[in-house]
Amino acid sequence: MNELPKFPYFKYLSLEDRPTLNHYLKTYPSDASDYTFTNMFIWRSYYQVQWSILDNWLLILYNPMHWGYYFLQPIGPPSRYEVTKTILEWLRDEMDEPEARIDRGDEKYFQEIDSKSSLTIEAVRDQYDYVYQRADLVHLSGRKYHNKKNHVNKFQKSFDFIYEPLTNVVADECIHVLKKWCNWRECEKNLLMRAEFEAVYEALCHYNALNITGGLIRVNGIMEAFAMGEMMNEDTAVIHVEKANPDLQGSFAIINQQFAEKEWHNAFYINREQDLGVEGLRKAKMSYNPHHMVKKYRIRLMD
Repeated sequence: MNELPKFPYFKYLSLEDRPTLNHYLKTYPSDASDYTFTNMFIWRSYYQVQWSILDNWLLILYNPMHWGYYFLQPIGPPSRYEVTKTILEWLRDEMDEPEARIDRGDEKYFQEIDSKSSLTIEAVRDQYDYVYQRADLVHLSGRKYHNKKNHVNKFQKSFDFIYEPLTNVVADECIHVLKKWCNWRECEKNLLMRAEFEAVYEALCHYNALNITGGLIRVNGIMEAFAMGEMMNEDTAVIHVEKANPDLQGSFAIINQQFAEKEWHNAFYINREQDLGVEGLRKAKMSYNPHHMVKKYRIRLMD
């Protein structure tokens, strides 16, 4: 086994790090979607993800597109106040980050450090995760899901479709759908959309190694939508990827409903991650009537 990087030395994230990081992530689970190895790994290029160990804590350092460093919350036992203070001071003093911060801290972390007068803490709505009851996404029952149910029913009546489990042998077909989505979202004009394309591509390329679950929709034998996710904890699945042909009406609604129905039988909740403040994405996620939101916080040293 390779020697673990010890703070203040960091290692860029690679697939070989999965067992080590999963040990911490599963021993100290979070209900926030950011704290899975898959999420960190597939976005590692955009966020320049690095990691290190400080005493009993795993430290995750992000530097998105080299625009500035910040940490995720320390992963390990409570109380995390002292380690929080240590790494924020290091960012400020050694890395010359005047806005030294920890982003995407979850509620448990917030409760541990909220009373400390040396820190400023703010909730960041753009990072909140949307969490739904699986049964709601499967059955779409009641007036609040009337429109969604109509979209699914229309798709089922209009198209000869089938649902299949996703395997790595259909990666090329997935990439074809992904490119259609990317053209629709004009990825070449939007750095974040381009980064999302690369993240999905990484998930497809490392599908087996990441041990994630996927599903797809075929219409007349042609793949038109696919999704990927994993169990995040004992009762919650997280959906990392959901892509569909935007020219095929109802394709997003059907992959959402079918993926929830065919997979995740052990899940009571489904976490569909955050909206990043994108207005259209927020509207789409809210339209599915989340059961609750996973709040996330930004932590800084008091000025």
